[in-house]
Amino acid sequence: MGDSSTAGNGDYLPPTTPKLPIPGKRNILITSALPYVNNVPHLGNIIGSVLSADVFARYCRLRDYNAVYMCGTDEYGTATETKALEENSTPKQICDKYHAIHRDVYKWFDISFDQFGRTSTPQQTEVCQAIFNKLWENNWLSENTMQQPYCDTCKKFLADRLVEGNCPTPGCNYDSARGDQCEKCGKLLNPTELKDPRCKVCRNTPCIRDTDHLFLELPLLKDKLETYVNNMSVAGGWSQNAVHTTNAWLREGLKQRCITRDLKWGVPVPHEKYKEKVFYVWFDAPIGYVSITSCYTTEWEKWWKNPENVELYQFMGKDNVPFHTVIFPSTLLGTGENWTLMKTISVTEYLNYEAGKFSKSKGIGVFGNDAKDTNIPVEVWRYYLLTNRPEVSDTLFSWADLQAKLNSELLSNLGNFVNRVLSFIAKDLVSGYGSIIPNPEGAESHPLTKALGEKVGNYVEQYIEAMEKVKLKQGLKIAMSISGEGNGYLQESQFWKLYKEDKPSCSIVMSTAAGLVYLLACLLEPFIPSFSREVLKQLNFPPETQVSLADEKGDVEKSKRPWHILPAGHKIGIPAPLFKELKDEEVEFYREKFAGSQADRNLKAEAEAKKITDQLNKAKISDANKKKERATKPSVAKSKGSASVEAEISISRLDIRVGLITRAQKHPDADSLYVEEIDVGEAQPRTVVSGLVNYIPLEEMQNRKVCVLCNLKPASMRGIKSQAMVLAASSSDHTRVELVEPPKDAAIGERVTFPGFDGTPDDVLNPKKKVWETLLVDLHSNKELVACYKDLPFTTSAGVCKVASISEGSIR
Repeated sequence: MGDSSTAGNGDYLPPTTPKLPIPGKRNILITSALPYVNNVPHLGNIIGSVLSADVFARYCRLRDYNAVYMCGTDEYGTATETKALEENSTPKQICDKYHAIHRDVYKWFDISFDQFGRTSTPQQTEVCQAIFNKLWENNWLSENTMQQPYCDTCKKFLADRLVEGNCPTPGCNYDSARGDQCEKCGKLLNPTELKDPRCKVCRNTPCIRDTDHLFLELPLLKDKLETYVNNMSVAGGWSQNAVHTTNAWLREGLKQRCITRDLKWGVPVPHEKYKEKVFYVWFDAPIGYVSITSCYTTEWEKWWKNPENVELYQFMGKDNVPFHTVIFPSTLLGTGENWTLMKTISVTEYLNYEAGKFSKSKGIGVFGNDAKDTNIPVEVWRYYLLTNRPEVSDTLFSWADLQAKLNSELLSNLGNFVNRVLSFIAKDLVSGYGSIIPNPEGAESHPLTKALGEKVGNYVEQYIEAMEKVKLKQGLKIAMSISGEGNGYLQESQFWKLYKEDKPSCSIVMSTAAGLVYLLACLLEPFIPSFSREVLKQLNFPPETQVSLADEKGDVEKSKRPWHILPAGHKIGIPAPLFKELKDEEVEFYREKFAGSQADRNLKAEAEAKKITDQLNKAKISDANKKKERATKPSVAKSKGSASVEAEISISRLDIRVGLITRAQKHPDADSLYVEEIDVGEAQPRTVVSGLVNYIPLEEMQNRKVCVLCNLKPASMRGIKSQAMVLAASSSDHTRVELVEPPKDAAIGERVTFPGFDGTPDDVLNPKKKVWETLLVDLHSNKELVACYKDLPFTTSAGVCKVASISEGSIR
């Protein structure tokens, strides 16, 4: 069930040589709806397409299918031009900016694209124009005249979103309704319906002019399309919402669809009469799947023109269905070429947010970059979104539900099982197995273990059946059931008694349970890959290990005998808790932080920034006045031989630096202490002992930036000399402790400063002078979670230092 020959099971790295279809294997081409590039994706967008497709792509690799996952940003069209106007930039600059934002968000979410591209490429133009030429040659296109607003000042036709005016709906009369929809009453509009229309750019009134456009003759393609839909919707097991939407379009009768627009930002139409126009975004966007694949490999036709050997799976939200089941297949059928048409479509309904809807335009909800900026790990976000995947009806995101699923399902069920098993095996030989997987001799005749093996084998078969049908939520639920069975098995076996009374039976139980831990890492890898990476690490498998559930390797059959999954004698690594409890006060903090719209949050952030700036200015004035007072006071002569004047106690005397914990472990002789190696910008890391074991899990201490007080006198703590102190904030009742964290871009070794206080720190603080003890009483976190000395923030070149959720806590 494992293979260390191929890297990339975790932070997926596509092979250096592009994958091509392999005769005799299942070749699966996976796409997710191309996210539009004019905004940041919210959680509803993420679960609706890219995350769902990622789970299926990872599952296919787990099963050793030959699968590739293609996606990218949809970059052409009116919305990009409008966003460029709003941000006073060019469409290209907008696309570059938001493509990078999307890429970074998906990278944080562990999305394992084989290619994440974009539609504003020469390849997109080439493929799009080639498809158009085929449609033109085959007489599936027609010409027609439309009426459209034209701005005499800007000298151009105006797209729907470039026209504003008064809403014509009785009782509304909103004065900023767009040409396609009124945001106040929600009514869909045509620009010619607006009262008092005006150009969004110059604010002048446009006139109505005739303009010629090209149309795709969908009614003429209906027979070809219906044959495809009737066959493939059954063979591919289309989701019911996709079937319902597609049949509704067919029942209502297909209409010709305009495929051109009077814009500059798009793929140019390769026709003399229409050379000043571009293709409408709904026509060229799905072709982006093809062009992005052509950026991945010049032999892209082996994927896209190979229906006999390639299965195409497409993932999207329900608003994208008709473009993928009606318009895109009609376009490809119209070329007369042998295209790989979609076999299976997986469609989600809407994920709503707390009491309302996620909205990109209104900035409501939790967005990808918001999730990234919380302290909630990525595996928790992925797990919650996938258990809440809106497969057949709308579902609701709520902070209380996220807390419940984390604390009860991930922490108490899954995390507890894994940690319980590995911690017992890791105990010394007096009370455990010295980190060695024991010999499960006699497992086949051990009734409890044999019954468990049969149950687990059935669960694995059910898991595969669900995943093959793209029932992702069901697949996840089945995998988690195995963790529940594991906990029940441990309780029923009473392994802690067996260890003393029947050690051979205990060895069977612990070997079997360890096998289940590995099996869970396999089954859950498509859903929470960072969890699987950590479990494999704790099992002491190399980082490049690729988990497997392939029929050819006997992995499925092996799951029925979990006591044989891990070899006896294998040495495990260091167990550590996998999940951290989310407390009520943290939930309330996040709920308040992400309330309202992004615009409201930005105003709040600006107000907080202004408050900090005002505090800094006050501090500078106060410091300047103090210096003036000192300058006007007469100096007091010292008698000969007396000591030099003792420097005043000032925050500038502390040498606080940005440090990186490169390694953390439990103190060998103290249960409440960690021993850390911390890089503070010197030739060698410093050894630091911290009393944080009861507050911060060991895994959260690894590879983490912290604020380090570097000029305390070294002190021996239970036999280990501590050469610095990690700064942390504690709550008023001292039940919670959190590290003071520098900004992620702060340089290691950089000194943390306090505005208005300049000066060189002491080499070593003299304990007798009580400098640290005097200053420490004024160190705290404020209501905005900023670490402060009095009202002055801990400051680095990359910004201020903060804590996660403890406001008005004491720092030391």
